Amino acid sequence: MGIRRWVLPPLDKETAAQLAEDCEINPFLALMLVTRGITTPEAAADYLLGGEIADDPFGFADMDAAVERIQRALDTREKVAVYGDYDADGVTATALMYTYLQEKGADVIYYIPDREKEGYGLHKESLDFLHQQGVQLLVTVDTGISAVDEVAYAAELGMDVVVTDHHQPQERLPAAAAVVDPHRPDCASGFKDYAGVGVAFKLACALEGDAEPVMERFGDLVAVGTLGDVMPLQGENRALVRAGMRVINGKKRPGLAALVKAAGIEGKELSSTNVVFTLVPRLNAAGRMDSPGKAASLLLTDREEEAEALAGEIQQCNVLRQTTEGEILKEVRERLAREPRLLADRVLVIDGENWHPGVVGIIAARIVERYGKPCLLLTKKEGEAKGSGRSVKGFSLFEAICACSELLTHFGGHELAAGVGLSAENIPAFRERINAYAAERYPRMPVPELRLDFKLRPSQVDVEKLNLLRALEPVGAGNPSPVFGLFQMRLDNITPLSGGRHVRMSVSRDDVRLSVVKFGTPYADFPFECGQILNLAVTLERNEYRGVVTPTVLAKEIRAAELDQEELILALQQFDGILRGDPISPEQAAAWMPERAELERVYRYLRSKKEWTGALEQLCYFLEQPRISYIRLRAALETLRQAGLIGLIDTGDSLKLTLLPVDGKVKLEDTPIMQYLHSHGEKVR
Repeated sequence: MGIRRWVLPPLDKETAAQLAEDCEINPFLALMLVTRGITTPEAAADYLLGGEIADDPFGFADMDAAVERIQRALDTREKVAVYGDYDADGVTATALMYTYLQEKGADVIYYIPDREKEGYGLHKESLDFLHQQGVQLLVTVDTGISAVDEVAYAAELGMDVVVTDHHQPQERLPAAAAVVDPHRPDCASGFKDYAGVGVAFKLACALEGDAEPVMERFGDLVAVGTLGDVMPLQGENRALVRAGMRVINGKKRPGLAALVKAAGIEGKELSSTNVVFTLVPRLNAAGRMDSPGKAASLLLTDREEEAEALAGEIQQCNVLRQTTEGEILKEVRERLAREPRLLADRVLVIDGENWHPGVVGIIAARIVERYGKPCLLLTKKEGEAKGSGRSVKGFSLFEAICACSELLTHFGGHELAAGVGLSAENIPAFRERINAYAAERYPRMPVPELRLDFKLRPSQVDVEKLNLLRALEPVGAGNPSPVFGLFQMRLDNITPLSGGRHVRMSVSRDDVRLSVVKFGTPYADFPFECGQILNLAVTLERNEYRGVVTPTVLAKEIRAAELDQEELILALQQFDGILRGDPISPEQAAAWMPERAELERVYRYLRSKKEWTGALEQLCYFLEQPRISYIRLRAALETLRQAGLIGLIDTGDSLKLTLLPVDGKVKLEDTPIMQYLHSHGEKVR
């Protein structure tokens, strides 16, 4: 099981009240700003008005050299190639730079490598191809900062290269005509967290000499790419995305309009959330399942008929992507059900045969979300393995794989995401090595967090608050959609939705009743009962029907009000240690070992239910007094599983428990977990 630590920061009501007075804004909105660290009238004005696109593009190192070299190519009609990447950021950056140069009269083509056949970045084979096409100048977007050898090879072929990128540079920069990257140590740009498309936008602004016409023409691409690459929506990024969203809603680009229609969200104003969850996955799906050129063609076409046809094809790519994800995720869950010991690892390393490499990163992210642990998902083919990993904040996956570098053929990434390649026969050694590194550096692994802005009273949930929240747009990384706490709510009614796939709850407090929807939790598996007091982490969404606007309350997570989250977090980590066979003290063994009476109580309850699904803390709530501690309860369930009395599947967010038929008497003390605890507990004597 995984659990997220709910974090509720202290409220500075005095600062919020002063900000509301100084700025003449609603106190609720002022409180929202203060929770985001915005405490002065100047910062509030900049935030609420969206800020200015004011970062001087010529503050970037080498920007003048990049402009001079590209302008020379324009003046002399040299053949230019824009070289991009296959994700949403790379494709939008490619479309922006290609279109800008084309409209300036350049003889220009574009090239995006195939994810599966070529992989990320510049390749000598692709440079050979472009050289054969007569290319004299290569302009990279969202790539190239690490391509030292490839840029040198391009020079041997007689091609100049202008690199524009936003990834971290290595100690040695490519010997290019210009290297434009805000993370260069000598770069004086006022803002650093641009996406690749943001750097491409700055280059276009430098060439144009004015940001306004470039934003009007390409703001939609800048917004989609910045949101797609999960860049922080702070500083200039917030201004870029806010301005870009206005361009998107102007529906000037046929390709995006067609994609909106194909996604089924036509006819309403788009938000940053719509872009992240509908447009970006579809653009990425083209590169994952087919060709990134399809996504680029969609963004480049001016013809509505062609746009609709391409959007339809990309929609099919997305359907295929979803189907493929579902199939692989099913295999992963079956593997974890067969080998539950894998879930005790600090870092989950899961491998399978011939999984589609384009989706393993997405599935790794889902595993992290479910189990709260870093995960690397590896696909094996012809003796080789490659894959993607995702992590939790506080555990650098890149540093962890660096510690295993001698087992890898290639690797790269950053704190929260990484990619690796290795021989399939080295997977067990890699799993062992990365977990040994985690054990040495992180005796207690970091736990994912869910940040709550503040607690809401039920009476505060109304249309006025909903309208005030619109001032926070665009939301995303660095400026998350607000999550509120509804605490001490009584559960009055439970209703199935969509044939039982989702749940609607009626909850109340202080004579105010609210309807709350929980998606993704089947009615049959809903573990809470009417009359129970709950804490809910919720978001508020706008629902409009026949001109009437009402707030929809969506539950992200639900907990019993009496849950002690720190005890539960510690118990789950302690239980993992038991399964791993970590050394424990005699005192710990004695404290964690379930008593015979506790084992009998747990078994009696499960026998009365036949099947039960829910979280560990909820099972603790249902069991009769005296209370069983979380660690003893989890150890009791494992004892019953090892004894063959129950089936137990850990799905991450819940435990699925099934009563099994028993033939003869079972000795619980003979189970491995009880023997382990007994052997350590005996040392007390």
